[in-house]
Amino acid sequence: MNVAYVYPWDVVGDPAAPERLASLGVEAVALAASYHATRAATPHHPAHRVLDVPHAAFYLPVRSSAWGRLVPRSPSWTTPDAYLQASEALRAVGLQVHAWTVLTHNSVLGREHPDVVVRNAFRDPYPHALCPSSPDVVDYCRRLVREILEVGRPDALILESCGPMGYGHQSIHEKTAGADWTGVDGDLLSLCFCTACAPRYPAGTRERVRAAIDDTPANAAPPRPMTPEATQDRAPTPEATQDRAPTPEATKDRAPTPEATQDRSSTSKVAQDRPPASGPAPAGPPAPGTAHDAPFGSVEEALGPLAADVRAQRVSLSTSLRQTLISTAREAAPDVPITIHANPDPWATGAFAALPNGEPEADVLVANCWGDPATDTTRLTKLLELCRPGQRVGAYVLGLPPRPADPEAQAELLRAYAEAGASEFHLYHAGLASPRRLSAMKQALRLIN
Repeated sequence: MNVAYVYPWDVVGDPAAPERLASLGVEAVALAASYHATRAATPHHPAHRVLDVPHAAFYLPVRSSAWGRLVPRSPSWTTPDAYLQASEALRAVGLQVHAWTVLTHNSVLGREHPDVVVRNAFRDPYPHALCPSSPDVVDYCRRLVREILEVGRPDALILESCGPMGYGHQSIHEKTAGADWTGVDGDLLSLCFCTACAPRYPAGTRERVRAAIDDTPANAAPPRPMTPEATQDRAPTPEATQDRAPTPEATKDRAPTPEATQDRSSTSKVAQDRPPASGPAPAGPPAPGTAHDAPFGSVEEALGPLAADVRAQRVSLSTSLRQTLISTAREAAPDVPITIHANPDPWATGAFAALPNGEPEADVLVANCWGDPATDTTRLTKLLELCRPGQRVGAYVLGLPPRPADPEAQAELLRAYAEAGASEFHLYHAGLASPRRLSAMKQALRLIN
């Protein structure tokens, strides 16, 4: 199966959109039912070319009786039932509709409820990141899934950000690149120490994380800049932080550099879902100025003897949320397939949450394939190894810059992903892509068939 990703506003108000999408050669459309703030190009729409989406929104009617403490916002830039209108139009041309559901990435709810957001070891809040250790966040995600299935009635459910978001976040006028934090620093800054998470870590974890981030000896080699891979949400380059309008591709996670996509050593160490071990208190933070002779090469190195317990806690957080939502989905719509945006790296945060042990109750596991092809294929292979019989692996394929609008080059990538285990291609993004890029996607799919 091939799936094209679109926003509701790409279809609502554009009578030509359904046929245009069907002509790509896809069987299904991943239609955003819940999505975060963005600024999107709309190169095909007859009524506009740029759409400003100032806050996260739910694209089905918000029924007050369906929600608890956290209530999603309705959009003002399109109709409140945009998902339903777009879904009907897409089905009319024979396309399946998969509900693309963004869960814990929601800045408007994070600002309204600062007690439920991720906080780093310095107690800095991340308003874009709802922490799944909060019962209110889990309750919100559960209600979100149920509403989409009961009201939207999709042909499949796609869960994105099904775990904690982290430090990296492509914000308007982001100003973080100059700190020279490494990729490991980004992972450490993604560890949550909110009131629910902090007590779950071994004693001394917060102090060790703070020391690891702040302690860079004078004789250390210059650190590698923090790469997109640290958390999947991208910190922009210095050029990107100038006061200028962002490009369409800047409205989503940046594609990583080849250096950024090297597998960290942590990916070879599978975390077990278990509570922190009891026993003697672990070693405290390294002494200032003596912690290391160069930037840490992995999260495990930075955390030392605390790493296994911290990793297990992080993995259990994503696992618990994922299993809760799968159970909710199966109760609401037993026959609707479930796709998970996943990363086998146990330290992963962001849109593709940590899934180092597999998820037997999901139908499809989709890996991000926006970076160095060698690393992309490695990630796909690892997900395939985690699959149970009958489970499928999908490749989330970037059709936007910096990928070329070249059908032969795109087809070559698709073949490599298929050889690595992908049996589905999830094409990002059929609404943002120019006519030339859509044509390249269509031709690439034909070349590999």
